[in-house]
Amino acid sequence: MVTGSATYKHMGKKPKKSVEIISGIHCVTEALRAGRREFYEIYSSRSLPEDIADGARKRNLPVIGKSREELGKLAGTDQHQQVAAKVSPFLPESLSRLVKHDIAGKASPLYVLTDSVEDPRNMGALIRTAVCGGVSGVIVPKDRCAPLTPAVSRASAGAMEHCRLCRVTNLTAAIKELKKHGVWITGLDHKGHLSIYDSDMTGPSAIVVGGEHTGIRRLVAQNCDRLCHIPQYGPINSLNASVAGAIAMYEAIRQRSEINHK
Repeated sequence: MVTGSATYKHMGKKPKKSVEIISGIHCVTEALRAGRREFYEIYSSRSLPEDIADGARKRNLPVIGKSREELGKLAGTDQHQQVAAKVSPFLPESLSRLVKHDIAGKASPLYVLTDSVEDPRNMGALIRTAVCGGVSGVIVPKDRCAPLTPAVSRASAGAMEHCRLCRVTNLTAAIKELKKHGVWITGLDHKGHLSIYDSDMTGPSAIVVGGEHTGIRRLVAQNCDRLCHIPQYGPINSLNASVAGAIAMYEAIRQRSEINHK
């Protein structure tokens, strides 16, 4: 990421804008569709897909030809699908704005909180599932968490560009704030006494997904209203974080769907 330096102020120059390079056809396409980032340039070593070409024309963006090798250096990965873009950083929203939006809409929100999910691929997969399932928002801590970088957006196949994401300083404090608004907190833990299929998540709910190695931290677990396990019948007792999160999210969605169809 390119950031401005404090020395510009003394030199009478404006600091450079912070920018990121996103890459991959789906990632660039969804960022254009979402309209949440400012676009500066598009790079390609191929003829652009129609959606990206149309987006570039509508925004009067320069399209700059690059070799595969140049794109790899720009994007920091060889998995760029010959398309990249220079854009403004992804900006999460505040917890207060997230919650107020749902209270104003008189909704029964469903949130996902991540605790120590540090693998960008797991974070991207969780975000994609949340967006596909219509989850109200994803809340992540600033520490012990995969940063919301272009790598996560690419891993989500661009779904991050549409996600209502909130980054908080303290996850336990965020849980307490959600509780003030009537949100019931369910932590995923293989030692939890209650099956996820026996837990009621039809009301305002939040699901806490633990990290790849440590699961949910002790203090976070203590502040959950309940700890639930996902039944497993093989010799291994823990699922991948993104898979566990997906199962829990869609169980909550299934329960809500049944209520709505009664």
